[in-house]
Amino acid sequence: MTIEEFRRTMAEVKYIPGGSELHQAFHALSQEALKITAELNGSYHTPEEVRSLMAKLTASEIDESFGMFPPFHTDCGKNTKIGKRVFINSGCQFQDQGGIAIGDDVLIGPQTIIATLNHDPDPEKRGGMFAKPVKICDKVWIGARVTICPGVTIGEGAIVGAGAVVTKDVPPRTVAAGVPAKIIKKI
Repeated sequence: MTIEEFRRTMAEVKYIPGGSELHQAFHALSQEALKITAELNGSYHTPEEVRSLMAKLTASEIDESFGMFPPFHTDCGKNTKIGKRVFINSGCQFQDQGGIAIGDDVLIGPQTIIATLNHDPDPEKRGGMFAKPVKICDKVWIGARVTICPGVTIGEGAIVGAGAVVTKDVPPRTVAAGVPAKIIKKI
């Protein structure tokens, strides 16, 4: 399965049976991601080298305005799209098989987790997964140690407070905080 076929399939498929061909493709992509992130996280790299490794990890162009403080972890990498002037702080973890789209001018705080998969709640099918993409719109600021759950969209200009667990969409130009995250004010 090519990267483009994988991305198209993941855009269409919402359930991945455990052990299926697609599930096995996850594992193959994970091995490549482990290799690239080990290189990324194993020693100092210039900003240009970080961008090059992220381009290899995501199999897409990374704008020269992109910045990151490693370490960074992902169990796939190939279904993440990163806009311009994006900064990802240290210790972030992206589970991107279901798709992560990051707009322009986005700041992502340290130790943020973005998940796009949930396991099947049926114990007999627990290896199966439901995929839901995450979208982070332009000019979003995500605080430290935020967890963003599958299927969430964070609207343009929104702020997510440190430590929040985001289980529902965050409207544009609002501040969300708490566990679970709730809208606490408009900007």
